[in-house]
Amino acid sequence: MKAAVCERYGPPEVLRIEEVEVPVPAPGEILVRIHASTVNSSDWYVRSGIRQSPLAVQIPFRFLVGFRRPRRRIIGLILSGEVVEAGSSVTRFRPGDRVWAFTKLHFGAYAEYTCVKEDSSVAIGPAGVTHDEAAAIAYGGLMALHYLRRGRVHSGQRVLVYGASGAAGTAIVQLARHAGAEVTAVCGPGNVELVTSLGAVAALDYTTVEALPDGATYDLVLDAVGKRRSSPLKDACRRAVAPGGAYVSVDDGTPGFAAADLAALAGLVESGAIRAVIDRVYPLERIAEAHRYVETDHKRGNAVVTVA
Repeated sequence: MKAAVCERYGPPEVLRIEEVEVPVPAPGEILVRIHASTVNSSDWYVRSGIRQSPLAVQIPFRFLVGFRRPRRRIIGLILSGEVVEAGSSVTRFRPGDRVWAFTKLHFGAYAEYTCVKEDSSVAIGPAGVTHDEAAAIAYGGLMALHYLRRGRVHSGQRVLVYGASGAAGTAIVQLARHAGAEVTAVCGPGNVELVTSLGAVAALDYTTVEALPDGATYDLVLDAVGKRRSSPLKDACRRAVAPGGAYVSVDDGTPGFAAADLAALAGLVESGAIRAVIDRVYPLERIAEAHRYVETDHKRGNAVVTVA
């Protein structure tokens, strides 16, 4: 099978396409034929070894992922595909099932096949969407569910999303709106129309706007880009949390996504509460190019990698 192999940390060019053996599922695993994956910020952090980060961040990262190189030669966190074989003790899945998964430290999504543990973050995929669309929804959708729960979003709230046009941001806007919140989005000038089409009642361009409207406060301010990027408007957003409100960043803690989260997300997809936002689609052979583009931090929604 073809796979994108990462033998060392470094720039996108360290990813090479090779022929490797198709893995054999253990008794508690399923073998999945992968149709689509994505490149998100977590993927390029892993590939780069987060060399741009302080040692206090790099050391625990390398302890988990690998000191000199990733312990898993095939990286990639998100997949949408089809079960082709089930291990002898598997009860939740059978061949032919359509599944999607967040592979955690097992990685393996940048390949034509991978094995996934039945009791890991894998679930039946959503009906009515393509594999490309499912893969595009999974990462940002899981992030949105986690951080909106953390912010305790509910109907009638005023929510501000900083970084509303990325993978997490586009999902947060949609799910906050689905929850009945009034959403204000902060994004670049080329994405105003996109975020309003997703349900934001107002959109602010962080490149030209440095302050919020006088007296504006929000029950939840959600930073969807993380603490490494800032602007005068982002500082103003942090100060605009209403009494009793919350400020939540996607850099706050490490979310642990479960199979139940994927199942809940599938229901939201099938109900029309969230849809895929795809910027670009790359074949697996152009995985390095996909990483290079995503690392610019200017993608709209998701970069999808078509595998099968």
